[in-house]
Amino acid sequence: MYVSSRKIRQRSRARLFSTRSFSLKPKQTTTTTPTHGYRGWPGRQSRQQRHQHATDMASSSNPKSAGRVLLPPHINPIRYDLKFVPDFENFTFAGHTTIELSTSAALDSGDGDGDGDVGLDRNSITMHAKELCFSTASYVVVKDATDDGDGDGTTTANEEEKCEVEEIRVNKKSTTVTFVFGKALPANSTLILTIEYTGFLNNQMAGFYRSSYTDIHGKSKIMASTQFESLDARRAFPCWDEPARKSIFGVTLTVPKHMDAFSNMPELSNKTLPGGTTKEIAYLDTPVMSTYLVAFCIGEFDYVQAQTSHGVLVRVYTPPGKSDAGVFALDCATKSLDAYDDFFDIPYPLPKLDMVAIPEFAMGAMENWGLVTYREVDLLIDPTKASSNQKQRVCTVVTHELAHQWFGNLVTMTWWDDLWLNEGFASWAENWAADVVYPDWGMWDQFTTGHLSSAMRLDALKSSHPIQVPIRHAEEVEEVFDAISYCKGGSVVKMARAVLGMKAFQKGLGNYMKRHAYGNTETYDLWKAWEESSGMPVQEMMASWTSTMGFPLVTVTEEKWEKEQVTLTLEQEWFLSDGSPLSEEDKKKKWCIPILTCTAVGTQKDMIFMREKTATLAIPLPSGNGWVKLNAGQEVPMRVKLTTEMINRLGGGIKFQTLPAADRAALLTDSYALVKAGKMKPEPLLKLLSNYVNEDSYIVWCGISDILGGLDTVMSDDPAMSKNFKSLAKSIVIGLYKKVGWEAKSTDGHLGVLLRGMMIGLLSTFCYDDDDVAAEASRRFALFQQNHADMKSLPSDMRSSVFKIVLKNGGAKEYQEVKAYFLQATDNAERKHVLGSLGHSPDPALKKSTLEWAISGEIKLQDFFYPMGAVRSSSSEGSQIAWTFLQDNFKAIKAMIGTASPSLMDAVIVSCAGGFCSDEKANEIEEFFKVNPMPRSSRKIQQTLENMRANAKFLALLKSSDLANDSFWSSL
Repeated sequence: MYVSSRKIRQRSRARLFSTRSFSLKPKQTTTTTPTHGYRGWPGRQSRQQRHQHATDMASSSNPKSAGRVLLPPHINPIRYDLKFVPDFENFTFAGHTTIELSTSAALDSGDGDGDGDVGLDRNSITMHAKELCFSTASYVVVKDATDDGDGDGTTTANEEEKCEVEEIRVNKKSTTVTFVFGKALPANSTLILTIEYTGFLNNQMAGFYRSSYTDIHGKSKIMASTQFESLDARRAFPCWDEPARKSIFGVTLTVPKHMDAFSNMPELSNKTLPGGTTKEIAYLDTPVMSTYLVAFCIGEFDYVQAQTSHGVLVRVYTPPGKSDAGVFALDCATKSLDAYDDFFDIPYPLPKLDMVAIPEFAMGAMENWGLVTYREVDLLIDPTKASSNQKQRVCTVVTHELAHQWFGNLVTMTWWDDLWLNEGFASWAENWAADVVYPDWGMWDQFTTGHLSSAMRLDALKSSHPIQVPIRHAEEVEEVFDAISYCKGGSVVKMARAVLGMKAFQKGLGNYMKRHAYGNTETYDLWKAWEESSGMPVQEMMASWTSTMGFPLVTVTEEKWEKEQVTLTLEQEWFLSDGSPLSEEDKKKKWCIPILTCTAVGTQKDMIFMREKTATLAIPLPSGNGWVKLNAGQEVPMRVKLTTEMINRLGGGIKFQTLPAADRAALLTDSYALVKAGKMKPEPLLKLLSNYVNEDSYIVWCGISDILGGLDTVMSDDPAMSKNFKSLAKSIVIGLYKKVGWEAKSTDGHLGVLLRGMMIGLLSTFCYDDDDVAAEASRRFALFQQNHADMKSLPSDMRSSVFKIVLKNGGAKEYQEVKAYFLQATDNAERKHVLGSLGHSPDPALKKSTLEWAISGEIKLQDFFYPMGAVRSSSSEGSQIAWTFLQDNFKAIKAMIGTASPSLMDAVIVSCAGGFCSDEKANEIEEFFKVNPMPRSSRKIQQTLENMRANAKFLALLKSSDLANDSFWSSL
């Protein structure tokens, strides 16, 4: 509702403070004149400039946009004023949205249809909206093409010209609302649209939603927060919910007086309203940004704060009484924010950065500009209990989200098919920044057995997808928040850095950011920036990695060893995990592959690009019996098949550890993948393991652990082979156990602590019935029961694993003791130890009890699938129990998840149905989901089934090998 001659303010809020300069050199601080607002953003603009900016943002002339389902490009938002009044009794909110819009000349012709656009009526305005109830809408026209003359950058609209809505059409399927007016909208004009409506504070962890928690006094409390990515800003306010439709946002919240509230920007005003029970808080204008980055939180909080060396105030908000738990994340944030400032040569452009722990959160975290939200376990660390794993997890989640403040927020992908520009780069940057803050953590070596391995596991499936996946309907993006967009994307960025060199890589990124700041880009824009900084054909090299699904297998087909060099002939082909034969068309697939090599004297400086199906290269040798490793440092996402001679020569590099840890691990993981694909016999793989008897690197043991786990899963369907394998695995793990032991050592360091935690995890899988192991676990558990604060007897790094050992050797008493800790624990990280272990009791009745507990409502929706996964992974019997449970309770589980993120149903499906290795079970599961379709999880279901069939094929291969004979195992 407008008042006469109401002024629509474009930048007045932003003028009340000064910010740091966009063009500053690192570690410098300055201010700008108040009228300029944020540095890097154009500051105060005329109406024509704002109109043109909105038109440019919405342009769909790019041929890539053909087929996309978009809102019409002829009406575009310039600025939103959002007002919310939440009702914490009835879980609703009242919304009042005012939007400054620009209309284009196309309205004169009535041409409202574009390729793939929603149709446009000249009398209507169509926006995105979901689960909102509208009461009124109207608009006025700002006729004057100039400012109103008072010098403050505002324009004037007259109340007499208000046009009221005649009809409101809500389309639930397309999640849109159309406001129909009694006359045609004027072309080439600025409109002020006002909408009043109500919405729901849902419990689905999407949109504007509520969370419940218990405070330090044991009282149940409610808070509200937002999660808008990808498509849920429309659940809070009607909008153009597309990443290219950037706007300025002003936010005002009316909240109970005892609650805190914050948004993307600092407060502009805070006033108590009549009656004294509520207050109204208005916030400074945001920079121009996408709808999915708008955020606000309302609740009761404590906080810790610090200022970065470059002058940004950073706060970590925690539940009351838990501010100490935010100190570690705060330190990570201040250090990494400065590091990113320096790396990009572009200072963080907002005046503050808040990080908030949310009690119920579907994802790990969300990068809302200036207000980053997190799961509690991914932000808060109990300084007396936190494991090294937890610390690393919190650090990398923080560094990931802060990388988005540049890659994603400052520069945003034009459409969701370039999601990887956000997530792939942040996945690389999280490791870069963590390595800067904690250089002894070995983050880049960990990357090879973490991100890279995850990417290749998924990308070796036919049901994978390219990094740049075509997306027509925006809803399809929910299926590609996966290891391809994140981990393969990060791996491709890592490869680019290795090829370009850090100097050209960094310079190109800085130029890209400055050129496209506050705008939208496509993948080509990044390639162009790197081509300019390096002089290399980046587009040619990178296109095959982002636009082509899968990755190559490089096979050494010929070798010629001489005294001073070796000459190798290489051949590339598409690698598939199950070794399926390639069609003639598939055989033509090729990648532009950087071939990097290393010998005992280090990585070779010379590098070639393998552009064709075959290539030949000569590599200098330091000695006549020297070794060569292809894909040095695992910089390229590919598999390598070496000759027997190359593997034999590498034996010395493994035993004496002259071969770097990441490369030692890769020899094993590549060999395992080749065996599974039928491209290498299984016997050499198990014999190769014998070279690792003295291995003590955490990085290498990550690879060994993955192989042992994979073989255990597959062989569990053959009792005789499984028995033999478990005996071998036990001997391998016991060897590490004797070397590492239970007790912490002063020489451990971060990676040493992680290695001990992994070792005890392997004990819980392969050695839980060993008398010494069982007795020590039981002793430590008993001490823990006496005092849960006893971190020496049972550190967090080994807690889940000890719980599993005790459960596997115990009964109902031990089950109840572990379960009781869930209610006694004071934070979610500790509760997850229970959720991830309870299903490992061998009693089928207790397994079923665990599953019933998972859906009882006692476990938060964000965590309820963890006990399901514990039951499924506990044994072959557990897999069947979990799958039967999902079938019997599918409707109830589906109702629990409702309209929440599809990632929750994906997790349930994998947790309950992902443990089989037979075609029969794959067919059964496939048939179930045909009868009970889950369109938003279809890709995850396809990938689960393909993995299952690949494992079935692998098991058949193992049964036909010497591994089926007891004599083979006794010879090892």
